[in-house]
Amino acid sequence: MDLLFDPIQVTMLNNANVVETVASILRAGCMEVRQLYIAPGHSFFGRHGQSPAKNPIVEMAEIECVAGRGLRGDRFFDYQENYKGQITFFAWETYEAICLALGVRDKMPSTFRRNVITAGVDLNELIGREFWVQGVHFRGTEECRPCYWMDQAFAPGANEFLKGRGGLRAEILNNGILRTNPL
Repeated sequence: MDLLFDPIQVTMLNNANVVETVASILRAGCMEVRQLYIAPGHSFFGRHGQSPAKNPIVEMAEIECVAGRGLRGDRFFDYQENYKGQITFFAWETYEAICLALGVRDKMPSTFRRNVITAGVDLNELIGREFWVQGVHFRGTEECRPCYWMDQAFAPGANEFLKGRGGLRAEILNNGILRTNPL
């Protein structure tokens, strides 16, 4: 079943079963795009046994999504054909929970090096599903699993805390622009 997210309303696209539609909406919620990031280079990926590189992650007001290729300007743009992580999502709620659980007050959500910081949606519900955000069509492919670098980049215990809630990797199915939602 395909999902359509809009800052104002959430509508199921194949709503043959109204009860299932309402249940899915309640589980999915309304996706708010809080922050957007791209990183021109890798800091951790492919650096096993080495110290991290110092490639910045840059906050953007908008990002260009290119179908089948990724985010223009990001380190994974044109990385591989059919790459499952053309764009990554991370939940604000998870960020708040990990800060509280680990007593961290000095790290930003960008530390996790995900592209889109969301609020109001269970990202794990989107694994294996197609969905839309601001007119851009995505297919959720898998959890964006944390790695051992998280303990160094964020705080000891981060890797374990993020298992099962590390975010969402997705493919981009049409071209479009994502923008942060005004608060």
